[in-house]
Amino acid sequence: MRVSRAPVRVTASVALALLTLVTSSLSAQTGEADFPRAWDGHPDLNGVWQSIGTAHWDVQDHPASAGLPDMGAIGAVPPGRGVVVGNEIPYQDWAIGQRQQNFEDRFTEDPEIKCYLPGVPRATYLPYPFQIVQGTGKIMIVYGFAEANRTIHMDRENPEPAPIDSWMGRSHGRWEGDTLVVDVQGFNGQSWFDRAGNFASNALRVTERYTPMGPNALMYEATIEDPTVFTRPWTMRVPLYRRLEPDARVLEFKCVEFAEELLYGHLRRQPTD
Repeated sequence: MRVSRAPVRVTASVALALLTLVTSSLSAQTGEADFPRAWDGHPDLNGVWQSIGTAHWDVQDHPASAGLPDMGAIGAVPPGRGVVVGNEIPYQDWAIGQRQQNFEDRFTEDPEIKCYLPGVPRATYLPYPFQIVQGTGKIMIVYGFAEANRTIHMDRENPEPAPIDSWMGRSHGRWEGDTLVVDVQGFNGQSWFDRAGNFASNALRVTERYTPMGPNALMYEATIEDPTVFTRPWTMRVPLYRRLEPDARVLEFKCVEFAEELLYGHLRRQPTD
């Protein structure tokens, strides 16, 4: 017996509803539809953000290690997946030796252990919250560690070079669609990328990209260029998450006093016989 099937007709309103549903689903996958917007239509990045991971120990893949043996498991380094795209840092031959020397001297020479400003991009994936304050012509980022902060200049068509080299460099930004792109130069060459001793020189140029992934997540990318240390540019990629506590805030981590013994202990006056 043959079953008669009535033809299916799709009206214009039904077709429009289906198209809207598909478009909304695709937009939700990219995170664009749900991400809050500022008054000018760009993504609203205001809020407290934080990276979750082990990149501050080592930006490359790394196993668990003893770290500070005298501290037992508390001082150990947990295993972690790297944030370097391809897991390779293309050091020049001479720089490989310097990186290894940094690693061996990390308990006395790492800028973090001395409470120096963390630099860019290290400040972003330290295990502490940071706050983005988004204005009309400027975007300010405030970090807890060592009271670091920086201003992203969004209102300069012809960016000026940094008047002086510094730990955090000079930042100029622009929007590419929904992605905030920040060019950072003018570094002093003293910061490291992690506790493993990965480093750059004062010729470092960092291109950051902050791209919405959803209402409470950003994908952070930092492309590293330094022709005096590396053979080619390379990129780190780290997700950032919005802190959702009603009272989320950045607390100042004033660590200078904890570094005084390391930095100046050898200058202490010793009693004479």
